[in-house]
This record gives sequence, structure tokens and C-alpha cells, in this order.
Amino acid sequence: MNWQRLYAIFLKELRQMRRDRITLAMIVVIPVMQLVLFGYAINLNLRHLPAGIADQAGNAASRTVVMDMLATGVISPVARANTPEQLMDLLRRGDISVGVVIPPDFERRLNEGREAIQVLVDGSDTVVQSAAIQLARMPLTQASASRTEPISVVSFYNPERRSAVNIVPGLIGVILTMTMVLFTAVAIVRERERGNMELLIATPVSRAELMVGKVLPYAGIGLVQTSVILLLGLWLFQVPIRGSVWEVYVAAVLLILANLTLGLLISTRAQSQFQAMQMTFFVFLPSILLSGFMFPFAGMPQVVQWLAEALPLTHFLRLIRGIMLRGADLTEMWREVLALLVFTALMMTLAILRFRKRLD
Repeated sequence: MNWQRLYAIFLKELRQMRRDRITLAMIVVIPVMQLVLFGYAINLNLRHLPAGIADQAGNAASRTVVMDMLATGVISPVARANTPEQLMDLLRRGDISVGVVIPPDFERRLNEGREAIQVLVDGSDTVVQSAAIQLARMPLTQASASRTEPISVVSFYNPERRSAVNIVPGLIGVILTMTMVLFTAVAIVRERERGNMELLIATPVSRAELMVGKVLPYAGIGLVQTSVILLLGLWLFQVPIRGSVWEVYVAAVLLILANLTLGLLISTRAQSQFQAMQMTFFVFLPSILLSGFMFPFAGMPQVVQWLAEALPLTHFLRLIRGIMLRGADLTEMWREVLALLVFTALMMTLAILRFRKRLD
């Protein structure tokens, strides 16, 4: 081995790496990102679950119990209700994760040692179920510190607590995020590397038509992937579809378009297919960790939750779990639909503007 030639190759790679700003950024940003996400953003101890309270007793004892439950930090009140049925509607729409029902004869039930409080839980998230069970086992008043309050936990939508029921709908979003962003991220770059971009620009096709035309074939691929996951989930894991199948596909289309337009924006920035893949990783890692797919969304700091709201997967997970597991419809979750539509329009606009700027 010639050490002089080896040293020359070594210097050449260092200089090439220095010119590749994206690769240089990956060296520093990825470790920092992982450290911040795992050390700061991800918290397995659930706190401040959105809760609805139906205090039908309305006396000093019931209010004391409610205050003691809130003092645990596990739940935070976001809605009031008069009946358990109203709490069920809030659960189905995804407005709350936990509902607390205190019956009118609360004190008499408590004195007789019978079930005095009922906690309704959105079982489509198994982590929320565990937090509710933990809450039910806590002593609620100083006087009852030596015993457990008669609280029952009723889990809806997944009473068996099967993890597959929670994971399979989320996998639709994860797979679509990974594949759709990657496919379109390399689309424009591939044309540029092959020398076809100048030919495409010379045709009468407008830039907007070119980019939309690039997106549409991959949208069909995304629908095929969605169908495969749904069929395998139903066959292998008996994952239910309690809502409309048509609305499941509408939700999938919304995520597909959001991811495809994001991939197009990445492709206008990347200089090579390898760079496009690297930039896709910046999107995929936060989406997996912050969207609520792997780790509880409610356990994250408020600042991180705001960041997660900018990710399409966060809104899709709420949509798909609401439709498939709770039987909700799109009109009841219009905020998530609107968020995906706004994201798609913004990314497509930026991609077209960026595309024009780079090629003029």
C-alpha cells in the first residue's frame, strides 16, 4: 500500500465532504436531534391527558374528589358534561382521552363501599388505558389514604388492550410517510441527474403541471399500500374498521398528498439522490418520535407538542384512529382535515416557487 496515494484519497474525501453542506450538517445535526428528542421531548410518564368531567353530584365531596384527581397531574380538564353520553361523544370525536363520571348518589355509594366513580377511557391508545388504571388506584382524598377509592375504569374501542389495534392504523401513516416523501424527494433530482430536466422544461408543460404530474402516480401507489395494510391488519390481527371505509381512504389521500408535496419541496433543494435521502431522514425521524405513534403525545413538553402539530403524521394518526377504532367521521375531526389541507397547499406552493427560482 502506498501511503502517499492513500493520504491523497483521504484529503480528497475530506474536501468533498466539506463542499457537501447537507452531509456535513448530518454529522452534527443527527446526534443533536436524537439527544434532544430522546432526552427532552419523549416522556413515557403520561401527564395532562385531556379529560372531560360529568359531576352529577355537584356537592362539596364530589368537587373535592375532582380536585384531588386533577392534583395528580395525570388529567387536565378540557370539557364539562352533564351526562355520560356527552362524555362518550367527546371520546368518539377525540376531544378528550379520559372521561370522569360522578353519579348523583356519589356520597351514598362511597359510604356503602360500592362503585362511586366511573372513568371512561379511549382504549384506542393503550398507553392512555394504563394511565387511567394508575389514576384509579390512587387515593383521592387525605381521609382515604389508607384505602383505595371504589373507582371503575371502562375502556372503550379496545377493551382487550391489544397493541395491534393501536399500532396497525398508525402503521398506515408511518409507511406512507416513509415511502411517499422518499419517492418524490428523488423525483426531480433523478430527472436532473439524468439530463432530462432541460428537455422537460423545453416542452409546453408548465412547471405546476410538471410537479403535479410527478405527484399523481405516487398517489396511486400510496392507495395500494393503504389497501395492503388494511387487508393484512384485518386478516392477521382482526383490527376493526368501525367507521366508513371510504373515509379511511379519504384520510389516506390527505396524508399522501401532504407527504408528496413535502417530498417535492425536498427535491428542489437536494443536489443528488443521496442528499434527497438524507433530507428525508430529517422528516422521518421526528415524525416517528413526535407524532404519537411510538411515544405518548400527552407526555411531551408543550413546545414539542407545538412542533409536532406541524407534522402531517400527527394529524393523520388522530384521523385514522378516530375513523377505524372509534367510528368517528371526518366532519367531527375537521380540524385535522383542515391542517392536512393547509400543509399540502403550503408545501406545493413553496415547491413550485422554489422550482421556478432554481431553473430560471
